[in-house]
Amino acid sequence: MNGKKVAVILSGCGVYDGADVNEVVLTLLALESSQVTYQCFAPDMLHHHIINHITGEVSHQERNVLVEAARMVRGEIKAVAECHSREFSAVIVLGGAGVAINLSDFAFKGPDCDIHSETLEVLNSFKDENKPAGYLSIAPVLAPLIYGEGVELTIGNDRDTIEILESMGAVHKRTSYDETVVDVKNSLVTTPAYMVATSLIEAKAGIDKLVKEVLSMSMSPRSYFLHAVG
Repeated sequence: MNGKKVAVILSGCGVYDGADVNEVVLTLLALESSQVTYQCFAPDMLHHHIINHITGEVSHQERNVLVEAARMVRGEIKAVAECHSREFSAVIVLGGAGVAINLSDFAFKGPDCDIHSETLEVLNSFKDENKPAGYLSIAPVLAPLIYGEGVELTIGNDRDTIEILESMGAVHKRTSYDETVVDVKNSLVTTPAYMVATSLIEAKAGIDKLVKEVLSMSMSPRSYFLHAVG
């Protein structure tokens, strides 16, 4: 291992109401392939709602976001309130609808949304310490609330979401599945993943690139600049 440790934020289990399982596995694989250790976190809270992933219908159940996310990572997970930025080199926020209904209320309030308080505190702490962050898939909708006006990012090419992000002050760049947007000023990397990708192979291309960029950013600012322009 190279000494780096990355915090990974999940929002439940399942693309339609939690974290996207494929994106989670691909991200953790990319981190392990880079010989980086990680710790997963999720809010200890109830899901806003549960979706039957076969029918697409709302299922009238109560499930806990942390407990459900634990299914994907063999129980190796902690409550997001236990995430302390000083213990990590970087943070990565995974996608899935849980970002918009559990980590925030973006799905219901759009540009007027708020981020779950404990999650907001954690993400702000990484920003305040200028530590690298990777937001993938729909997760970049949180970035304007963390980094403020002018933050550069991508969610791919979904016109409606782009319009909302731009109304929130973000500078959006359209990208394909295998591209990232790197905001050097904010130490932020974004990629659309399954917002654009249609297969595991396509999603892997962008996620691998995001992980590589985030880890590169964990070098000193000067070293990263030389790496980026070299």
